[in-house]
Amino acid sequence: MTLALRYAAYSDVGLLREGNEDSGYAGPRLLAVADGLGGHKHGEVASSIAITTLSSLDRDFAPDELIGALHDAIFQANAVVQDNIPDPTATDTMGTTLTALLWSGAQVAVGHVGDSRAYMMRNGEFQQITHDHTLIQTLIDEGKITPEEAATHPQRSLLLRALDGRSEVEPDLWMHEAVLGDRYLLCSDGLHGVVSADTMAEVLRTVPDPVEVTRRLVDLANRGGGPDNITCVVSDVVDPRAEQLRTAPEFVGAVANSQPERVMPDTPAGRAAGLGQAPETEMFERGEFGGLQSGGGARTDTAEFPPLILEAADPPRPPRPVDDDDDELPRRPRRFPIMTLVLLVFVALLVVPAYFAWDYIQNQYYIGVNPEGQVTIYRGMDEEVLGYALYTEAEVTDLEVTALPRTQHDRLTSSTIGAASLADAQERVAALTAEAEECAQNPNCDRVEPAEEQGPASGEQDPEPQAS
Repeated sequence: MTLALRYAAYSDVGLLREGNEDSGYAGPRLLAVADGLGGHKHGEVASSIAITTLSSLDRDFAPDELIGALHDAIFQANAVVQDNIPDPTATDTMGTTLTALLWSGAQVAVGHVGDSRAYMMRNGEFQQITHDHTLIQTLIDEGKITPEEAATHPQRSLLLRALDGRSEVEPDLWMHEAVLGDRYLLCSDGLHGVVSADTMAEVLRTVPDPVEVTRRLVDLANRGGGPDNITCVVSDVVDPRAEQLRTAPEFVGAVANSQPERVMPDTPAGRAAGLGQAPETEMFERGEFGGLQSGGGARTDTAEFPPLILEAADPPRPPRPVDDDDDELPRRPRRFPIMTLVLLVFVALLVVPAYFAWDYIQNQYYIGVNPEGQVTIYRGMDEEVLGYALYTEAEVTDLEVTALPRTQHDRLTSSTIGAASLADAQERVAALTAEAEECAQNPNCDRVEPAEEQGPASGEQDPEPQAS
């Protein structure tokens, strides 16, 4: 039987990132997702290169040509990334993940590098068909940590493979056979790192329209905090004789020329991100001197801007006349008193170390529980000096600690979770929120009931978060 694809793709910047480094593609014979690395200017270039290069594969191939064609395109994309590295001697990272499915009837070639993922729904069963190239996945495979521990591991984003233009790319390549009724999901870690597999499966199982599925999944990721860019591609394997199918490809994310108007979720994070949403989606960056370089590459000459009108300056003052008596009263040379110098050195010895200590503390973050039982991001260190707390509340979340599974509840109430930055702390809270939502939907989830919560004894103050 001849098979065809009914597909949809969608990408969103999320709630915490300034720009979208993800790129995605959906077409009659090709599905692909790429998650750029190295910051907005580098990541968006790398993911766009990967998707643009692979999009040339969206044409007819014989089944025995699929693996070779996909292999060559991935290696070509890595070479183009190398050609676009601004400074090969710099240590800045530039690269992208890539997960792609190339079709010829029921035969599918799968190509995979990094931690974007491909899932399949078949006969109601949902399964991941790619394997993450991350340090965390290696630790899970070796039995050193559990998948539950991986969700909040500080090195969960560390990739072992990527298209970085600096090293030989090592893609996983294999053949897969599709059947009528299959549904496939490709996504970046902005989705699967926030929304649980069970929740994604429920959406794919119950929502028939691929377009609606992509919107629903992105909305769930944003409701979980939207800590990263979110891209997903959904495709159904259908009988082309049973329905009219479109054949126009979809480019989404950084590779697309324009982005759709974003609809923010009705959550505190969503409302905050919506306030900062600019009415124009085109982004500009500094180009050569004398003009601006737009995201599309078109140079805008500065002569097109209206001239600036400056207020008239005060007239120059005439030079001071030279008095003959000036030579008779020479100015005394300025002297720097020794005691002043000693005092400044003494103050410097006190202030400079204190400043660096203060600066270090102000760049520390951790997650704890406030006296009201809310999961809270703290800035500073969980210590007190002479009765002065070295921490402040950076963000109080809507997540109640009692909503978490017992293991996470006990971890937060007895200790804290360290974070490398505010963004890292927000990502960890998003992961905890996703766990709480999944636990709420699972009647067998072990949670601490409110009656089990032991408040402070009479006359005692509520305990502050403990240091990790």
